[in-house]
Amino acid sequence: MAAMKHHTLPLTLLCTMALLLTTAAAHADNDQDRARAAVQAGQVLPLRTVLERLERDNPGQVLEVELEREDGRWVYDVKLLQASGRLIKLELDASSGEVLQRRERGVRH
Repeated sequence: MAAMKHHTLPLTLLCTMALLLTTAAAHADNDQDRARAAVQAGQVLPLRTVLERLERDNPGQVLEVELEREDGRWVYDVKLLQASGRLIKLELDASSGEVLQRRERGVRH
């Protein structure tokens, strides 16, 4: 019979991994709580409102949305994929929905 090898991680490595995962989860919860508080305080438009406005001028499938605090203002970063295959990255003022920056990548063939 072939001897079975057991691969184990040192206990300190396991504890470190658990701590990192817990910290990452707490950070994500904290980010969600901050975003929710900003919407409730009227500092940020709800995502649904922003996306409805965005759809009128920039139709496409939303691939990713991030809400970040940049230079003292809340900003939505949105990635859209248009039917033509064009990838559009938009930076929006989260309080007004105004497009601050627009970057495009060419049509994919």
